Amino acid sequence: MSGPNSDFLRIAKERGYVHQTTDEAALDAALSKGGLVAYIGYDCTADSLHVGHLMPTMLLRLLQKTGGRPIALIGGGTTKVGDPSGKDEARQLLTEATIEANKAGIRRTFEALLNFDAGAMMLDNAEWLDALHYIPFLRDVGRHFSVNRMLTMDSVRLRLERDQPLSFLEFNYMLLQSYDFLELHRRHGAVLQMGGSDQWGNIVLGADLIRRMAGAEAHALTTPLLTTASGAKMGKTAAGAVWLNPDRLSPYDYWQYWRNTEDADVGRFLALFTDLPMDEVRRLGALQGAEVNEAKKVLATEATALLHGRAAAERAAETARRAFEEGAAAETLPAIVAALPAPFIDLVVQAGLAASKGEARRLIAQNGLRLNDVVVTDVAAGVAPSDLRDGAAKISAGRKRHVLVRPG
Repeated sequence: MSGPNSDFLRIAKERGYVHQTTDEAALDAALSKGGLVAYIGYDCTADSLHVGHLMPTMLLRLLQKTGGRPIALIGGGTTKVGDPSGKDEARQLLTEATIEANKAGIRRTFEALLNFDAGAMMLDNAEWLDALHYIPFLRDVGRHFSVNRMLTMDSVRLRLERDQPLSFLEFNYMLLQSYDFLELHRRHGAVLQMGGSDQWGNIVLGADLIRRMAGAEAHALTTPLLTTASGAKMGKTAAGAVWLNPDRLSPYDYWQYWRNTEDADVGRFLALFTDLPMDEVRRLGALQGAEVNEAKKVLATEATALLHGRAAAERAAETARRAFEEGAAAETLPAIVAALPAPFIDLVVQAGLAASKGEARRLIAQNGLRLNDVVVTDVAAGVAPSDLRDGAAKISAGRKRHVLVRPG
């Protein structure tokens, strides 16, 4: 095909959101009619989503902006089972109370990125999964699933190839996810499920179930697995996951995460994680040398504004400017809590200033690390309570990366 006619698919492909679709021409035709209903599922294993969830959610946002109706489906039911995709071990089973608390936390991200007053929906699959009768479900739905085919799905095959156990409970997950698609089709007219590339097999099974049980056409669209230019998995740092809720990660630290983007990723991330026009994305992405730092600041501010609001983003940018460009007081810097005394290189890794102890040692050899603005030359150096200044010790990597260490 020469190119999509629908605004959604055209923009999604231009900005880099699309990895696979089932029948692109048919999906484009359905989108072109307007008002298409699509969903993405989110299990509630934590009380906040993280950056790894952001790209699929940006697709829901784009769908709404181009005239479609997005559904954010919370897995209040499927979380009780646990998705085996990409996991070597079964997820820890959560209590009903924990799942409910997690659902409330996750809703905050959707309220920031979607417009519920304009038709976006947040639904919970526990509404229909908790009411299922097991034998009728097996007779009506289970008969459409070939165990032979299920065994070829990555979520199952990779676990078995690693000789890791896969419970019968987890084996049911793809049936339940497929049934979600069917129920959303019946209840709300959903004809498209989107998700990360690791969900391709499960989504295709759901579309097939709709064809078999409802005699209707349904579609799948997945986003690419996102890694940084250096090959690291997106959204992971030495300090842990990059959470989207401000009580898990402050807007300032979220701003800093994007500000520290690798040079080669700036243009791509501007396209994926901001609303900037593509002409501006391409201009900023083409900057080289010292100018790329200005593009990183734009990325950090726009990405933070999208999630936390323009005022919080501008406060974070101003705090960073004062801390790093004007030498502002140390209390403006992000902080970690640690038990003191502690080895200096351990704290460097914990703070995310180095990815490993080996990297920290190399930085020390290059005079690249400082404690309270004094270069550290001894790899065996420690940080003790006596190193605290106004209750914290300042660790710096290079000229622009600084954190505070406060005793735990």
